[in-house]
Amino acid sequence: MEKTIPKLVRETALAYPEIPAQRSKDKDGNFIPVTYKDMFNISLDFGAGLLSLGVERGEHIGLISDNRKEWLQADVGLLSIGAIDVPRGNDATENDLRFILATAECKIVLADNNTQVKKILSLKGDLPLLSQIICFDELDETSLKAAEEKGVKVSCFSQIVQAGKTYRTENPNKVEQELEKGDENDLATLIFTSGTTGEPKGVMLTHKNFISQLYEVNERIYVNPGEDIICVLPVWHVFQRACEYVVLSQAGSLGYSKPVGSVLLKDLAALNPCYLPAVPRVYEALYDGINRAMRKTGGIVFYLFRFFTTVSKAQCFLSRSIFQRTAKIKKQPVALYWIFYTIPWLLLTPLKMLGSKLVFSKVRAKMGTKFRAGVSGGGALPPSIDEFFWAAGVKIVEGYGLTETSPIVAVRPVDNPTFGTVGSPIRGVEVRIVDENGNDVPQGTKGVVLVRGATVMQGYYKKPDLTAKAIDKDGWFNTGDIGLLTIDNQLILRGRMKDTIVLRGGENVEPLPIEMKMCESRYISQTIVVGQDERMLTALIIPSKDELLVYARENYVAYDQYSDLLTKKEIIKLIESEVQSLVSGKNGFKSFERIAKFTLLEKPFEVGVELSAKQEIMRYKITEIYEKQIKAMYVE
Repeated sequence: MEKTIPKLVRETALAYPEIPAQRSKDKDGNFIPVTYKDMFNISLDFGAGLLSLGVERGEHIGLISDNRKEWLQADVGLLSIGAIDVPRGNDATENDLRFILATAECKIVLADNNTQVKKILSLKGDLPLLSQIICFDELDETSLKAAEEKGVKVSCFSQIVQAGKTYRTENPNKVEQELEKGDENDLATLIFTSGTTGEPKGVMLTHKNFISQLYEVNERIYVNPGEDIICVLPVWHVFQRACEYVVLSQAGSLGYSKPVGSVLLKDLAALNPCYLPAVPRVYEALYDGINRAMRKTGGIVFYLFRFFTTVSKAQCFLSRSIFQRTAKIKKQPVALYWIFYTIPWLLLTPLKMLGSKLVFSKVRAKMGTKFRAGVSGGGALPPSIDEFFWAAGVKIVEGYGLTETSPIVAVRPVDNPTFGTVGSPIRGVEVRIVDENGNDVPQGTKGVVLVRGATVMQGYYKKPDLTAKAIDKDGWFNTGDIGLLTIDNQLILRGRMKDTIVLRGGENVEPLPIEMKMCESRYISQTIVVGQDERMLTALIIPSKDELLVYARENYVAYDQYSDLLTKKEIIKLIESEVQSLVSGKNGFKSFERIAKFTLLEKPFEVGVELSAKQEIMRYKITEIYEKQIKAMYVE
């Protein structure tokens, strides 16, 4: 395998020149293919166009865009000449862009559309080095005028590509020579983290960081040449980016869609992909949509759906126990499983097969006939979601990693997943679990996850103090995550160390398992548990509006508008009952982990406000935004 990303793409383009590398929609919504040969040539032309602008090896280039075919073409092109991309998505705030582009000292910035061009131009006063913006879309008059006023050159991506064609004619093999100079230890990207805990940090990743993952990930997540993969996540985020490199290295085809239910379902039917890489919230939305549709249908259909879901979950539990496909914290009594579980398993198997044909075949049909698995990353996959799709016969393989680890640390193999884990560490990556003093803990014991290997970042840009704090002298990166290793070296995660809530009594509480459990209620859409330095835990809860409206109608709860409904005693009692039932002793929660009070919020959490770009809750912002509501819950 070649040692830089452009060399990797070149290798695939030479081996499979006519296979589609990308599929993107035209204005009529039809997917139009771009072959590997054409995609690679466009990339080289763009790289040549940058050379014609005077771009030098090692220069930082801003890349402010959502996922689209031009993103990858530009990425491969600028990397081919030794430049370094500084990516972020369209949802980046002006403050984020000001900080990122100024810190990275970007002279040239690529922008998705005219809206982004205008946003970047508005920051010119804080970006003295900014001299040129290249827009993927055609430029409109207002952008051209604003650029002229600010003294910034603006061009279209197509213009730079055309200029690159001319440059390549006049300077034969110049781009190819620059590509050959590339070394695995060259910096490829500077990704500023989404800032779930405050100011973004620039993570420095090399070509080697990315490519070292592919050797084993390609065995666990295998793609055959020409197979389609659907892309719905922001490519500036390292999870989607790594997924795209996994696909490119195996000559798969990238189809660009959006994580919007109606759009995604239509595109799944059109592309018939083998994989869907997505954050857990996408799978939660699919699960909620399926349940909502079944309840709406009602009658015998809904009864059969519930019956066969229960049966299939039970059969899958027995099957995983018998065939050792569940997390093993300690040695399992396999012989006893065979003795006591075999007969129930055999009895339930025909019912599961019937349910598969009558009910779950319709669920699987939504994913397409070639669907191999969903790949979940960027956050914890709720066990209830994992269990449902396993029962429905839809594989979801969960992976784990961070921006600082490029990101893949571990991922379940598609052909042999283990329930309740994120798989074992990939080859070349070591994982240790340590206590608060840095001492190794036994297998099966919780502690902080440390990672070492070729995927670990070079450090935080211009932050040597933070780098030294995160990576020790022996190369171990402190992830800040809490987890444990099973007896067969598979990793189980238990939350974030910095998310840990410490109550006044000294009890340490991991909020994530509580939040995921509460969200199993069909009446609860989102929730955040709080209580640092308090006597008890409380929660901010965003109800599922559609379900609440149905409940109000069926139970004759009178109200004028939705905000009024949230104050009704019937609704408060309903949510209270759901919370008490789910976060209870019978579900394994200790007394201090129960929710004493809660507040219902009308507005869902939003990306850029309460959520990061990969839809993680930014807890420090929650405590700021909802300070008044939180304080009210602790008033005696």
